[in-house]
Amino acid sequence: MTDTHAKPQPPRTLPRASATFDDYTLSEIRRAAATGIYDIRGGGAKRKLPHFDDLLFLGASMSRYPLEGYREKCSTEVVLGTRFAKKPIHLKIPITIAGMSFGSLSAPAKEALGRGATAMGTSTTTGDGGMTQEERGHSQTLVYQYLPSRYGMNPDDLRAADAIEVVVGQGAKPGGGGMLLGQKITERVAKMRSLPVGIDQRSACRHPDWTGPDDLEIKIGELREITDWQKPIYVKVGAARPYYDTALAVKSGADVVVVDGMQGGTAATQEVFIEHVGIPTIAAVRQAVRALQELGMHRKVQLIVSGGIRNGADVAKCLALGADAVSIGTAALVALGDNDPIYQAEYEKLGTSAGRYDDWHEGRDPAGITTQDPELMKRLDPILAGRRLANYLAVLTLETQTIARACGKSHVHSLEPEDLVALTIEAAAMAQVPIAGTDWIPGKPATP
Repeated sequence: MTDTHAKPQPPRTLPRASATFDDYTLSEIRRAAATGIYDIRGGGAKRKLPHFDDLLFLGASMSRYPLEGYREKCSTEVVLGTRFAKKPIHLKIPITIAGMSFGSLSAPAKEALGRGATAMGTSTTTGDGGMTQEERGHSQTLVYQYLPSRYGMNPDDLRAADAIEVVVGQGAKPGGGGMLLGQKITERVAKMRSLPVGIDQRSACRHPDWTGPDDLEIKIGELREITDWQKPIYVKVGAARPYYDTALAVKSGADVVVVDGMQGGTAATQEVFIEHVGIPTIAAVRQAVRALQELGMHRKVQLIVSGGIRNGADVAKCLALGADAVSIGTAALVALGDNDPIYQAEYEKLGTSAGRYDDWHEGRDPAGITTQDPELMKRLDPILAGRRLANYLAVLTLETQTIARACGKSHVHSLEPEDLVALTIEAAAMAQVPIAGTDWIPGKPATP
């Protein structure tokens, strides 16, 4: 018989998840305990960080008048390398393609980047591993990266480039070197890098022939002599101490400084590096600009900002904070077809899903972009992918112009910090713009 007088049970408390030991953290502890190996992946930081979404533009109304998009011009051209180079780079748009190496990327991907950038009048960058025929042949303007590894470096390629970028650091891993695992080191990649086929390689974290800015000044002088002072010399730093690094790059003779925030991607490195080293891009821009302004070199030495740029609003905000141009990497790969849902079934077989695939170092990319597998590479049509990239760059440019016109600017470089406000205290402090609805910038007294 049922006991109708049974004592009622108290309501059950739901188990509470730990904010510190969340599901991902627990899975990482178990993986580390089972393997004894740290995790390697590609991409940039996935943790939530202060970003450009925390900033808003103040469109024109009465105090400033907007420009009419159908009748009034808003220019986007940018010139890079005006300080010392005899042949500065002239670009139609302030959006460039970041350095991504042949080896980490397939040859069709490098060709597609060149095609898309050329169609929009902007530049591509070689990355580690040297210059490929596909990239030089399809890039109207090509920046050659000079890295600590010196993979593929030779004076002829330096002269064949339109600019040289001396890489001191990268946003995803400032202070760390690159990785390319053996499964991606084919005969062609090995020959270009003077490496054995199929053997893992790890690039040095610093250049072998200098230990500081004085040595860098000597190296830049050597590069100028090799290229007869024709080519602009960039210096790229990972965002860690951007004020001092920018000042030292200027002292060393750079024409252009590239500052890469921690949202910037990488082909492969330790996840602990990606998530816990460096500072957000939004925090780096104003520090770099401040260094240039205090040296009287703002707009004389151009500043390129990279790391997590996704849309025209991000571009416009970087320019408003004082950058001359931006550089995109991860977004460019997505435009080519990376992480496309059409390959969802294959991503699932790899233990992941479209939009989350980041094991680029394994060389099994279903999209044929971050691989050296001949069969997978066939999936990427460089002509079609190049058109997709050109379309994306066109949209970024139009969005940037739309915002600039709304702020009453006839050139995107006329955007300024006074056009911005912040939604959070963190973003306001990092970008040095006021909290929306106030005139208060954290760390500075409010105007009476």
